[in-house]
Amino acid sequence: MRKILTAFALGASAAAAAIYLAGYGYIFKAVALNLKKGAVTPSIDDEEKFPSRPVPNLKAEPWEKGPQYNCSILSEEILNELKKTRASSLLVVKNGKLLHEQYWKNHDFSSLMNSFSMAKGVLSILVGCAIDDGYLESEDQLVSTLFPKYAESFYGKHLTVRHLMTMQAGFDWIEEYRHPFAENSKQYFVEDLAGQAFNIDFIEMPGTRYEYQSVAAQLLGLVLRKAVHQDLATYLSEKIWKPLDMEFPAKWSTDEKGVEKAFCCIHATARDFARLGQLIMQNGRWKGKQLISKDYCQRMLTPTPENDAFCFTVWADDENEIKIRFFYGFLGQFIIMIPEQNMVIVKTGFYNRLEVDKKMRPLQVRSLINSLCRITQPATV
Repeated sequence: MRKILTAFALGASAAAAAIYLAGYGYIFKAVALNLKKGAVTPSIDDEEKFPSRPVPNLKAEPWEKGPQYNCSILSEEILNELKKTRASSLLVVKNGKLLHEQYWKNHDFSSLMNSFSMAKGVLSILVGCAIDDGYLESEDQLVSTLFPKYAESFYGKHLTVRHLMTMQAGFDWIEEYRHPFAENSKQYFVEDLAGQAFNIDFIEMPGTRYEYQSVAAQLLGLVLRKAVHQDLATYLSEKIWKPLDMEFPAKWSTDEKGVEKAFCCIHATARDFARLGQLIMQNGRWKGKQLISKDYCQRMLTPTPENDAFCFTVWADDENEIKIRFFYGFLGQFIIMIPEQNMVIVKTGFYNRLEVDKKMRPLQVRSLINSLCRITQPATV
């Protein structure tokens, strides 16, 4: 028995060494973090697992509640859908007032929840701010003007900020969330995000085609940090969180070097996520002030010729009867904007098997808007 245990220990040590030498040491960090602090997979409640930078608010201003606040009864169909997909929050804002608000799984209006890839849409908002502030020339500025190493690359010298926002960067990166050796898994736990991003090669000319790649968002975050001469959390606070009178401060997870996980991981409340949607739906205008240029917001919400379901890291659906734009994050995080209804829907959750259409849009988004738009209609006499 002792020989068996010794052999097992030696084998385990050899396997661990091989994993480290192959560059997958982050897996041990992932296991340690998850065993110590909760779920064994990424979760919307990952706020305390990683270091973070604060995103301070200034003057907390809760949403005004509409006269029909929480008076509508959701259909059994949508309630079953939300239960099945492990929803943690559902919030509806109509005409600038809070109409419906519901929480599950020990969450409430003050719970900070992980945005996951909805943060990519926030990056595009910050690009608009950086252009307005003169930090960036336009979305067509070459990345090489900020990181000269890309000027030395046959493909990289053509890479622009727009390519990063529209997922047309042409990187050698396969978006994969389901196994621990994927680049996405490494990205979530790696201690040096910049080192990982800068080491990803190109396989084709930027602008050639659409392919969703989280490394593009991480590089965009690095571009923004260098352009605005400050960290992303501070810039987000100054340009958005404080001017919008967000109700709660937020947090943005970082690597061990203090670099924000730009591809994900802004931890905020459902109420404050809704404000982001309302701002963009209003073309960057808030309480009489133009926080982001109207022209940029319209470009941000315009689908690309290469993929009519995708804009500047914001998703689009113009094929449904009710046309929408939405921020979309892993495990079913949504900020849905419905301009013709002057409505914003926020839904957060824990479910990673949502059905999608042929353009990779989650079908749940249509279910939500088709159901919730009906409950908000005034009753007929």
